[in-house]
Amino acid sequence: MKSSYTIHKFQQKDTVQWNDFITTAKNATFLHNRSFMDYHSDRFVDHSVMIYKNEKVVAVLPANSKGNQLYSHQGLTYGGLLLSRKLKTADTLELFKELLKYLESKEITILDIKQPPSFYTQLPSEEVEYLLHLTQAECYRVDSASVIDYRSNVQIQSNRLEGVKKAQKHDLLIKEEDYLEDFWDVILIPNLKEQHNAEPTHSIEEITLLKKAFPNNIRQFNVYHDGNIIGGATIFETNTTAHVQYISANSEKQTLGTLDFLFNHLIKVTFKNKRYFDFGTSNENAGKQLNKGLTYWKECFGARTFVHRSFKIDTANHIYLNNVLV
Repeated sequence: MKSSYTIHKFQQKDTVQWNDFITTAKNATFLHNRSFMDYHSDRFVDHSVMIYKNEKVVAVLPANSKGNQLYSHQGLTYGGLLLSRKLKTADTLELFKELLKYLESKEITILDIKQPPSFYTQLPSEEVEYLLHLTQAECYRVDSASVIDYRSNVQIQSNRLEGVKKAQKHDLLIKEEDYLEDFWDVILIPNLKEQHNAEPTHSIEEITLLKKAFPNNIRQFNVYHDGNIIGGATIFETNTTAHVQYISANSEKQTLGTLDFLFNHLIKVTFKNKRYFDFGTSNENAGKQLNKGLTYWKECFGARTFVHRSFKIDTANHIYLNNVLV
């Protein structure tokens, strides 16, 4: 029987349709908007996929290809099969089967998919993980994220509040800024270079471009002492979640309580109406090791563990979905 779903590879002419769908999909965020995805399009071979039913988009897969593998997505923290709010589980099963068959027909043998963590979804969206299980996908990586759930009674521990008192004693000031150069040039880049011999994922040119494209989603908060920047945080804000993308402070952070002061404010004031506050992951070595001190610091603010899961699936395994529905 012919499927009611049609699939084609994303083309630039589909940009408006793609972005319109992203705004309504139940498990998408602004990271899946083409203006975010395409800022580093020169680094990846795009092979994003759009899935239609009755000529309407019902799902998309942000993805890039490399050899005979498709990744969703190597340039994003999470990718995933992004779904219409109207889809039922049986619908998703059928379209997922058709997606795997489509990829197999394009000689793509492996789909590598980084699932959107549950705290980013606006509606329950775990039917894809159920289907990954049915198709014998391998969960090859799990990362640990420290997240505050505002539905719980968030309690910040006294050791963090001591830092807040230090900051108040030294008259620290928090300001939201529209420009990011000071934080990047004075704090973030020097710290990453000195402590990790690394650079930010985004250059100042890239993050400035993204900030202009998403002014309500990318927000910069700096901490000042005597008029000088001493620390800050870059927040990626979605419908459900405030995510800490970058955090850094100068060498006086312990003495002045810089970061305790900043995050006490962000959690209790700025983002108190969100559902989640995501400090991000604290993993090293591809998720196999956990930074104990960093995790402890986050948990002292009331964060607890959610996970990011990554899967690999053989596209030929669509056959395991043939007789699921009874």
